[in-house]
Amino acid sequence: RATKTALKLADYVITEAGFGADLGAEKFFDIKCRKGGLSPKLTVVVATAQSLKLHGGVPEDKIKEQNIEGLKNGLPNLDKHIENLKRFGQKVVVTFNRFASDTDEEIALVEEHCREIGVGFCMNNVFADGGKGGEELAKLVVETIENTPSEPLKYIYENEDSIRTKIEKVTSQIYGAKSVAYSLIALKKMKQIESLGISHYPICIAKTQYSFSADPKAYGVAKDFDLNVRDIIINNGAEMIVVIMGDIMRMPGLPKVPAAVNMDIDKEGKIKGLF
Repeated sequence: RATKTALKLADYVITEAGFGADLGAEKFFDIKCRKGGLSPKLTVVVATAQSLKLHGGVPEDKIKEQNIEGLKNGLPNLDKHIENLKRFGQKVVVTFNRFASDTDEEIALVEEHCREIGVGFCMNNVFADGGKGGEELAKLVVETIENTPSEPLKYIYENEDSIRTKIEKVTSQIYGAKSVAYSLIALKKMKQIESLGISHYPICIAKTQYSFSADPKAYGVAKDFDLNVRDIIINNGAEMIVVIMGDIMRMPGLPKVPAAVNMDIDKEGKIKGLF
C-alpha cells in the first residue's frame, strides 16, 4: 500500500533489494512485485572493487590494495548477477561505489568491462561528496529509463508450480546449482503444504548472501554444486514459504563483532567508532 502511494506521488521511486541480487532482487521480483503488481523500469547493481577482488581470489586482508588481476578474476561474479537480473526482463546499469583505496586503473577496468557487455556504468561518490556525488548516477538512471526501460517483468516460477519446482527453478536458474536434496523435515513440510492447498504461495529462500552456493567461502561463481534444504517454514499469515538452506542465521543479521562494540564517547565529548 505504501509503495503504491509513493508511486502516485513521485516521478521516481527507489527501493533497495540487498543481500546480493541472487537473494534480495529475486525475492523483490518474485514475491513483492508479483503480489503488488509492480514492474520496475530499471535495476541498478552496486559494485565495489573490494568485493570484486574478494570474488577474484584476493585474500580479505589484501582487498584494499590494488590488484588488477584479482579484479579481473572477480568480474564473472558481477556478470552472473547481471545475467540473473536480465532473466527478469530488467534493464541493468552498474554503479561503482568508490572507496578511498580504489585506484583509477581499477575503476577504468570495470567501466571498460561494462561497456564491452553493453551495460551502463557510472561512479558513485555519495559517501565523499554527498548528493553531488550521486548526480552522475541520477542522470544515468533517468536517461536509461526514458530511452531503454526494462521489459514487462518476467518471473522465475509460476504461482501454480509446486514448491519443489519453485525451489529447483530458483536454485538452477539463479544460483546455478546442480541438484537439491531435502531433509525428512522438509519433505514432510512439502506434503503438508500440498494438503493445505497453499502450494501457490511464493518461496523465500534463506541462505548465505556471500556465495551463490550455501558455502559462504565459495567466492566467484560457484558451479556444479549441490544444495540441501534443511527446513521449510510455512508463514501462512504472510502467504509465503520460507526455505532454509545450509547453516544460516535468519535473524538478526548482525556481524560477528557489531559496530556498536567500537563506538564510544571520548573525554572531549566526541563520538568515535562510527567509521
